[in-house]
Parts: sequence; C-alpha cells; structure tokens
Amino acid sequence: MQRTLGTCYYPEHWPEDIWQEDAARMVAAGLTWVRIGEFSWSRIEPNPGDLQWDWLDRAIDTLVAAGLKVVLGTPTATPPRWMVDRHPDMFALDADGRSRGFGSRRHYCFSHTGYRAEARRIVTLIAERYGPGDRIAAWQTDNEYGCHDTTISYSPAAAAAFTHWLEARFNGDICALNAAWGNVFWSMEYERFDQIGLPNLTVTEPNPAHVQAFRRFSSDQVVSFNRDQVEILRAHSDAPIAHNYMGRVTDFDHYKVGEDLEIASWDSYPLGFLEDRVGASAEDQRRYARQGDPDFQAFHHDLYRAVGRGRWWVMEQQPGPVNWAPYNPAPLPGMVRFWTWEAFAHGAEAVCYFRWRQAPFAQEQLHAGLLRPDSAETPAMIEARQVAEELTGASEVAPSQAPVALIFDYDAEWAWQVQPHGKGLSYFDLVLDHYRALRRAGLSVDIVPPTQTDFTGYELILAPGLVHLPDDLRGALADATGLRLYGPRTAARDEDFRIPTSPLPPALQGLDIAVAAVESLRPDMPLPLANGDGAVVGYLETLDGEGSVLIETSAGHAVAVAVAADNQVYCAGWLDPLGLDHLIATLCARAGINIRKMPEGVRMRQTATEEFWFNHLPEPVETEVGTLPPAGVLRRAREEA
Repeated sequence: MQRTLGTCYYPEHWPEDIWQEDAARMVAAGLTWVRIGEFSWSRIEPNPGDLQWDWLDRAIDTLVAAGLKVVLGTPTATPPRWMVDRHPDMFALDADGRSRGFGSRRHYCFSHTGYRAEARRIVTLIAERYGPGDRIAAWQTDNEYGCHDTTISYSPAAAAAFTHWLEARFNGDICALNAAWGNVFWSMEYERFDQIGLPNLTVTEPNPAHVQAFRRFSSDQVVSFNRDQVEILRAHSDAPIAHNYMGRVTDFDHYKVGEDLEIASWDSYPLGFLEDRVGASAEDQRRYARQGDPDFQAFHHDLYRAVGRGRWWVMEQQPGPVNWAPYNPAPLPGMVRFWTWEAFAHGAEAVCYFRWRQAPFAQEQLHAGLLRPDSAETPAMIEARQVAEELTGASEVAPSQAPVALIFDYDAEWAWQVQPHGKGLSYFDLVLDHYRALRRAGLSVDIVPPTQTDFTGYELILAPGLVHLPDDLRGALADATGLRLYGPRTAARDEDFRIPTSPLPPALQGLDIAVAAVESLRPDMPLPLANGDGAVVGYLETLDGEGSVLIETSAGHAVAVAVAADNQVYCAGWLDPLGLDHLIATLCARAGINIRKMPEGVRMRQTATEEFWFNHLPEPVETEVGTLPPAGVLRRAREEA
C-alpha cells in the first residue's frame, strides 16, 4: 500500500467560486485524499425532508475532477436544530442527571431509538445517492465517537436499553444476576430486571459489578450505532469504511467497533494532547511543548494498527496551534513533517491534515490549517509539500511483526476506573508506562487485543493489569512460547467482578504463586528497589508461592518473580520509569532480545524494509546513527542498519 497524504475540507464553509482553485492547490501540494461532509447535515437537510443535494454533488464533482479521492463522512455527529425539536429527549444525561444541549456537536444519546432511526434514514439517503459508482473512494462513519465524554449517558433511553441488555446477558434469570453481582451485600437484590436502575446518584459508590456491566453496555451501544451505518453503506458501496477515533478516549471498545470496518483512523493532536490528556509532568510539558510527547502518538499509532487489523490512517493531523487545549503553542519548525513520517513509520497508509483552511468563524477560529483564512500558506503547507516530495519513489507501507507484543484491553481500563484502589491509578497509564520503557529500550512494539489467540513469533509478551483474563486469552498465553509478563492485578477478578477464591489471583496456568494481599501507596511513599534500580509506586501486591525473584525492594519484598521454567514472570508492583527500564532489560536478557538504550527524547521504529530514528527534542542529539537535529527524522533501509 502506497503512503499518501490528504486534508479535511468543508466546502459548505467557503464560496463555491473558490472550490476549483482549492482542489487544484491540493493536488499541486501532493495531496491524494480529501475528507468532507461529516458536519454538513443542516446543509443537506435544512428542514425535515427538504433535501438539498446539489451543492454536495458539485463539491464532490469538483474535487474528483481535480484528481482527488473523496472520503465522505456521514453527518450524524451534528444533528440539526430541527432534529432537537422533533426529539427533545435525544440528549445524553450526565451522571448528575443534567442534560446536554444544542449548540455544538455530539449532542445525542446512543440509546435514543428516535435518533437512531433518524441516523439510519440520513445515512441511507447518502448511501443511495453516493454509493453507486466510484466518486466516493472511502467513507467515514460519524465523527470521533466518545469525544467530549459522550459515550456514557444516564438518560431514560439508556436506562430502558440497559434493562434489555441485562435481561439478554443473564437469559432472563434475575437470580443469576443477583448471584453474579453479589447483591446479597447491603440487601441490593432485585426481583425483576425492570427494577435495576443506572449506577449513578447512589448514596455512596454503587456495586462495581453493576458499574462494569453498565460500561460494557454503553460500549455495545456505540458498536451497534456504528454497525447500523456500516450495514447501510455496504449495501450501496464497495468503498472501504473508516471511523476516526481519538487520543485517550477509552469509554468504548474500539476493537469491537473496528471489527465492522476496513480501516481504523485516528485524530492526532500531539501538542493539544500533551496539554490536556497525556498526564505529563510540568517539566515534560515545557520540554516537549512544541514537539509533543515522545510516546503518546506512537502508542496510538500502534493501538489503531491493531484496531484496524493492519490498516490504519491518521484522519486528522495537527498542522499548527489548536484552539481547545489549556495552552496552544505553535509546533517547532519541522514537526508537521516529523509527525507525518512518524505515522508512516508505524504503518499508516494515509496522513490527512486538519484542516485545509483555517475557519474565520465559530468554535475553531483559532485552529490552524494548511492555509490561513485569507488563503495564504502556513508553515505546515510547506512541510506537507516537502513530505509529498519525499514520498516520490519511496517504498510502500511494509509492516513487520515486532519482537514484543503488548496487550491493551478496554474492559480492563473500565475495571481500573471502576475500582482503582488508589487515587490516580489508571490502567491506561500502566500500559503506557510499559510501552514507554519498551521504546526507551529501542524496541518496536505490536499492541494486540485481548482476543489475540496466536502469539507465534513474539519473543516477549506483556499483559500488565488485565483485571479479567478471558479463558481464550488465558489459553493462548499458556500456549505461547515467548517470555510472558503478567501483573499487577492480572486475573484479579472474574467476568462479573468477583475475586476468585481458589486460589486468590493471579491463578494463572503454570504460575505457582498467588497474591496474598494488596495495597496502594501514597505518592510520597515510594518503595525503593534493591541496588537503586528505581522504586515501586502506587500499587504493590504480596506474593505467596515458589519462584525465582528477579526484582525486589530494598527491604526484601519480592516484586518480579519468574516461574514455570523461567518462561513466565509476574510483576507484583507498579514500577517507576527507572524500575521499568530495569524490568524490561531483565526480561529482554532472558528472552534473548537485543536492546539499544535510546538517548533522551530519541525513538526508533523498524518496519520490514526501513528503520526510522526520531528526535523529539528542541536541540540536536548525538546517537549511534549520527547527530539528529531538532525535529530530526532519519530514514534508512534495514540492510543499512
């Protein structure tokens, strides 16, 4: 698959007499793709049943005639005002029972049957009109599911749908639900499914099994909503279908949504994300303010490669300052090119810049584009053109299996959110911390789903924090030949959030140890490891059983223990960066994997044919491959490495 570039365009925002010029400039800049339409419902249907297709017909024809490939988005993320008049109860409600309102976007509840029918209707009309033929090269469903905390709704519609979901889940047996959830505790037992409410507005915390079930239900509602659209589009078009996910939005299972799509894409905003969701220290926010975190984007590249089963894009790439973060600096010169090549290094088929031209009105006035509002070029346009020139004659996307597999599980993320056991403890951060350590060791990583059944070829497999370990995954890990790392909290709960009692977790096949006790640690009370190799922070388990201690605290508390012919390791604590570096070095030595300690801010990624080096720092860095300038990218053939 050839690497390509694109942009996001809103013809409805601009006079029609500049569309042709815009299209020609896109082609001249080396762009292939143009995404349109995902927010255009009010222009397609300004009044109920009043369908205005002519402008969209002309826009598509203009772009295609210029030689561009159109990605057409379904407009269901922005239902028009008349839709709210027709369905005034279509809004999601927050945990305090407050309704969302009209005036921005994503103002709907996934469970509202009236809006679901309206969404199917407009998607059907669009598919019937634009599906036949080859004018549309790809589709995008909706826009950024879950963005702005819009997955979970405590509305009456969600309550009714949750009741039906539970009844199906437990085959109509309320006694089975009571037993699974442990509702004998605090006299929470139900006689009928219609007595079960949503897990909000309780006096103190609700039953964690109830909350986890609601999180799974809420995710399934997103999957179902997306599937409605996919089935309609597929009935009228052979073009591939994508959705554009977001960074650190984990309220629904992206793997399950991705099962219905050909392509996973995501919207990459390195500087905005550094400020509002990476969780970096103030020092690192200053250090990387104009470059972005060295691992956050790469983590999502690898995650969405897994969601797309190998096929993935960046649908929106930050081209300059954004408007929505606490602080919005401009990128360091060269970073737009850098981010583009970083995505290609992780296997992206396309990188599309958001947006073509900066809007002079509404909420995103201060969001940069490839052009200013007056159509003058921004620095990002120059860098995009440079990438287009560099792509001429470049090799195609050639992914290869990494030596390391890292499991990421949305269900585990919800379980940690439901029961973190300590303030600030997060499954996402635990997995990201392991990913960072692997990257600091110069390793390429495959993120894999919890449905992975074959680990052939992986020399090291990491499964930190998988609170519930499904039987299929448990068996696949038992059959794997690579070195496996578990914990902390791996297999600590069954499917319905009960603690296994025989024995206490981890209760893993061939793992002759058990967790005797758990504790969470104050952030100001880390436990130093022996030999000064870092510390345990946040969370620690006490282990019973036999095994070879690989890592322990300075007080002699076992932290990492190797068992079962030394081919499995259980780590009972959350380690700080230095401790994780020590753990990864220890594991790689046992697995026979060569590591290369990366200089600060430098990362390396290998494909089947190429090796990439990236300098995320604002100053030059000396490396084994030479001096990397600020925002430096080195690309070379694998045989040169």
